[in-house]
Amino acid sequence: MQSPIKLQDIKNKKLLSFIKETEQLCNPKDIYICDGSPEEYAAIMALMVEQRIAIPIPNRPGSYLFRTAPSDTARAAEYTYICTEKKEDAGPTNLHKSLEEMREMIKRYKDCMQSKTMYVIPFSMGPTGSQFSKIGVQTTDSPYVVAHMHEMTRTGSKVLDVLGEHGDFTKCMHACGYGDGTETWPCDTKDRRFICHDIEGNNIYSYGTGYGGNALLGKKCMLRIASAQAQGTDRMAEHMFIIRVTSPENKQYHLVGAFPSACGKTNMAMMEPTLPGWKVECLGDDIAYLYIDEKRRLRAFNPETGFFAVAPGTSMTTNPNMMKTIENGRTLYTNCALTDDGDVYWEGNDKKPKHAKNWKNNDWTPDSTELAAHANARFTTSITNCPVLAPEDSLEGVIVNAIIFGGRRSDTTPLVGQSRDWNHGVYLGATICSETTAATDGTPGELKYDPMAMRDFCGYNFGDYLQHHLDIGAKLGDNAPSIFYVNWFNKDETGNYAWPGFGDNIRVVEWMCKRIDNKISAIETPLGYLPYKEDFNLDGLNLSEKELEILFSCNSELKREELSKIQKHLAELGDRVPEEIWEEFSRLQKDLNPSNNAAVPRYAFN
Repeated sequence: MQSPIKLQDIKNKKLLSFIKETEQLCNPKDIYICDGSPEEYAAIMALMVEQRIAIPIPNRPGSYLFRTAPSDTARAAEYTYICTEKKEDAGPTNLHKSLEEMREMIKRYKDCMQSKTMYVIPFSMGPTGSQFSKIGVQTTDSPYVVAHMHEMTRTGSKVLDVLGEHGDFTKCMHACGYGDGTETWPCDTKDRRFICHDIEGNNIYSYGTGYGGNALLGKKCMLRIASAQAQGTDRMAEHMFIIRVTSPENKQYHLVGAFPSACGKTNMAMMEPTLPGWKVECLGDDIAYLYIDEKRRLRAFNPETGFFAVAPGTSMTTNPNMMKTIENGRTLYTNCALTDDGDVYWEGNDKKPKHAKNWKNNDWTPDSTELAAHANARFTTSITNCPVLAPEDSLEGVIVNAIIFGGRRSDTTPLVGQSRDWNHGVYLGATICSETTAATDGTPGELKYDPMAMRDFCGYNFGDYLQHHLDIGAKLGDNAPSIFYVNWFNKDETGNYAWPGFGDNIRVVEWMCKRIDNKISAIETPLGYLPYKEDFNLDGLNLSEKELEILFSCNSELKREELSKIQKHLAELGDRVPEEIWEEFSRLQKDLNPSNNAAVPRYAFN
C-alpha cells in the first residue's frame, strides 16, 4: 500500500516529531499515513484477508470476522495506568505509575515493528473542525486498528487540515508487540502489556495488546484523557449514551445516560417505544462530550462515528434496532462463531445453528460445553447504519434536558426516581450500584459500585471528578438538567423480573418528560421523588399490586441495611470526596432513621 500523503506533505512540526520519535523507537520497515478514504479502507481489508487476519462472511457482503489470541479478548484494568507525578492526583480508583516508571515501560517498544508497516492515523473525536472536538494521532502496527478507527472516528486528511501547522493533539502510540500471539493475531505476553495515560503530557501509550478497548485509543483511552483535561473547565467527558425523544405532541427532549456494564445502556440508546406516538432516536450509545454554552445551557455530542458493542445477548428481542444496524451495512465481527451456511452467531442470537466454528476455530454444536462466541465478542459498525439515527448536523451538539443514572438491583432501588436537586443527583450518580452477573466481573449477585459508570474511565482523582460535577451544576444554576435514576431489574419473590423492560421503558421516559415540563407532582421519599400512580402510564401491562409495590417502593429497611456499604464505597473513593456528597449521605441516613418523626413513605402508589 502506498499512502497518497507523504511525510513532506505534513506541516505540523509536533506531528512530524511524533512520527520520527515513534519510527526511531519501533523501527518499522515503512510508514503509511492514513487519508481516511474508502479506497484506503478497501485496501486495508484486502490486505487483512490476504494475511488471513480477516475472514469474509459470505452471508454479509462487506463484513468480516476476526479471531484474537485467547489471551487478548477484553479490556484489562490490571495493566491500565494513570501516570502522574503525584500518586494522589490519580486517586485510589486508578492504578498509578510515575512518569519515570512509564518511561521505563516505553522501552518495550524497541524494534517491535521490524518487518511491519507503521500506520499513522490522524483522527477527530467529534465533528472535524468543531472547537469542542478532540484530535488525536495514533501510530500502530495493526491494520485491524486502522479499519476499526475508520468506523469509530473521523479519520484522515480532513483532520490534518484542521491541525494545520500549529494545532495540538493527543499523541497515541500503539503496538501489538510480539511473543504470545497466534499466527494471525500478534500480541505480547500479559506481563509485558501496558496502557499508560500521561495526563500532563497529553500522551497515550498502549503496548502488547490488539483488542479494541486497549488498541482503539480514541475510545476509552481518550475518554480518560478528556475527562482529566475537562477538570476546572466548563466541559465534561462522560461514559454516556445520548438519545432524542419526541412526544406525540412533537416536542423533543434530549437525554444522556450513564449505565454500568450489563445495565441496558445500548438497549436504551436504541429503544423501540411501545407507546403510540412516541419516538426515540439514537445520537450515541457509549461516550458523550458535554459543555456549557454561552447561554449557560448544558450541551452534549457524540464524539464517535460507530458502535463497538458486545454481541452476546443482542437479538431481535433484546435490541431489534441494533440487529438492523449491523445488517444495514459493513460490520466487523470479533470473536464470534462462523456458521456452516456462512453467517455469524453468538449466544443469545435468534437463530442457533446446528454446527459452527467457534471463536477459537473449533467445531461447535448446541451440545458443546464451550461457548460459540467469546462472552466479550464484539461487532463494530458505522453509526450511519442505524435505522433510528437522529439527524444532527450541528457542530454544537444538543441541549441536554435530563441526565439518567442506571444500575442493576433486584431490590432496594425503585424502577424510577428523580433527584431533589443537582447535588443530590451527583450523589445518586456517585453511588450507582449493580449486582454482578455471569457476564460481568465478580461473583454473581455481588454488589459493585461504579460511580457515574466512570470508575474505570476517569483519568484523575475521583473525588476531584465529583467536585467538578458539583461545580458544573453551580455554573448551570437554574438551567441545570433534571437528574433521574432507573432500575429495570427488580425481581419478584419467584426471581422473575417485575418490569417488562425494553420498549416499555418509554413509559418511564414519558414520566420523566412530564416531570421536566412540571406537568405532574411526585412524592418525596428518602430516595428522591417517586411517581404517583395516576401520573404513570401502565395501560396494557396487567401488573399485579405486588409487582407495583416492588417497582415503586421506597424500602427503607433494605436501604438502611445498605448504608454501611455506601459509606465504605464513598470512603474508598478517597479523602477528596466533596463535603456535599457526604452531606447527602448523612441526609439519607437521617431520613431512613426510624426514630425520625417524619413518616418515611414506603410505597409511592398509595
